[in-house]
Amino acid sequence: MRSLDGNNPADIQIAAACLRNGGIGAFPTETVYGLGADALNERAVAKVFAAKERPLADPLIVHIVSRAQLAELAAEIPAAAEALIQRFWPGPLTLVVRATPRVPGIITAGLPTVAIRWPAHPLAQELIRRAGTPIAAPSANRFGRISPTTAGHVREQFSNEIDFVLDGGACQVGVESTILSLAHTPPAILRQGGVPQEQLEQAVGTLANQSHAASERPLAPGGFARHYAPRTKLELADPQQWSGDERTAGVLCFSQPPQRPYAAVEVLAPDGDLCTAAAGLYAAMHRLDALKLSRIVAEPLPEHGLGRAINDRLRRAAAAE
Repeated sequence: MRSLDGNNPADIQIAAACLRNGGIGAFPTETVYGLGADALNERAVAKVFAAKERPLADPLIVHIVSRAQLAELAAEIPAAAEALIQRFWPGPLTLVVRATPRVPGIITAGLPTVAIRWPAHPLAQELIRRAGTPIAAPSANRFGRISPTTAGHVREQFSNEIDFVLDGGACQVGVESTILSLAHTPPAILRQGGVPQEQLEQAVGTLANQSHAASERPLAPGGFARHYAPRTKLELADPQQWSGDERTAGVLCFSQPPQRPYAAVEVLAPDGDLCTAAAGLYAAMHRLDALKLSRIVAEPLPEHGLGRAINDRLRRAAAAE
């Protein structure tokens, strides 16, 4: 795996040429680092599934940077989509719409729909522009494990399985995009994420919420019951009330550390801001996981705004294997 500098135009060009020629590599978005391939090249996309050890039943998000690319992938743009595009793109919102025949079946897992996002990260946009093709990119981690928010997190999980990692620093949002299906009536949230449900409903009205559902054949990425998980067993619990031995456990808490002698403590948001908590979630999980603790005790966050997305990740991380 080649390490490339996102501040170096020559390195960005190397990464773009690699993707254009059927290679795969990691790059930053505002949410997490993605593992990208030319979305219209089935062989290249298959390499992403192989590198991640990802089930073929799990569809991918396609990243775009233009209306022309959207038209290439989407069979129709519903009226609700236009309102959302105007308000939230570029940004951490993925829209699920009916796919054109141009979209390979490996991208959609055989479904009639495709998940599309226009990322806000300038380096992601530049890479897609230079590659000259939409980029299919799930998170750049082994399937089911903690998502990466730095290039270092990517390097911890991959070596020669991927061609490059393009380093653009730490991701600002820190949790994956919200996935909203416009193939449902009313539109349905399939995954909570970087755009809170409250903001979406201000734009298009009341939404169905299917983000809690787990399936053997998900309608969107992140739909399996167990996902985003550290190797260390994670439990959702109040750190003050947890019944285990805190001396061998770590704690992941929202804004206040517990008054108990845990072996390690990660406070996500000393300022009490859910945006701060989301931005630091995966990095904190990576740090705790590296300590070889007996348990990670994760405190549930307020169930509103980005707290919904964080709690979704914690519930899936805590699910039984």
